[in-house]
Amino acid sequence: MSSIELTPSQKTILRALVDLYTQQEEAVKGEDIAEEVDRNPGTIRNQMQSLKALQLVEGVPGPKGGYKPTSNAYKALDVQELESAAEVPVYHNGEEYENANVQEISLTSVHHPDLCRAEIHLRGSVRDFHEGDDVVVGPTPLSKLVVEGSVDGKDDTGNVLILKIDRMEAPAEAPEH
Repeated sequence: MSSIELTPSQKTILRALVDLYTQQEEAVKGEDIAEEVDRNPGTIRNQMQSLKALQLVEGVPGPKGGYKPTSNAYKALDVQELESAAEVPVYHNGEEYENANVQEISLTSVHHPDLCRAEIHLRGSVRDFHEGDDVVVGPTPLSKLVVEGSVDGKDDTGNVLILKIDRMEAPAEAPEH
């Protein structure tokens, strides 16, 4: 399945669909996807036709209709399809950010303390985050890792925040195991 080559636009739209579907647990309207990715609803409809042809999306007719990702969509985006993901909180400028859940934390450059960075992969949009914003991630379920830092960059297509780490702590509270 990973042999499907998606355009950046298709990836962005498909990721938005997966994220919105995960939050709502029901079919997602094209207008909601258009708003999420800041595109015209007509563009979304056109892209959905090509994603349907690739068997990554299915249409749901009716008043509560819209689009649902197929299991192939999760594979194409290399995202795990979970019944219920562990909740790892994200705080943005001191406020809990409700529209995202941490999917993965990758530490880069840990050997050089002045350049220590973390890539925070989110289930949810990173469009509300901007360079210099304060972010706190965690605690994670098992290690109770908490990462604090400021946004140094972001990848909107992959929903990744790049943080300049100010502080890391584990465990931040007593572990459950």
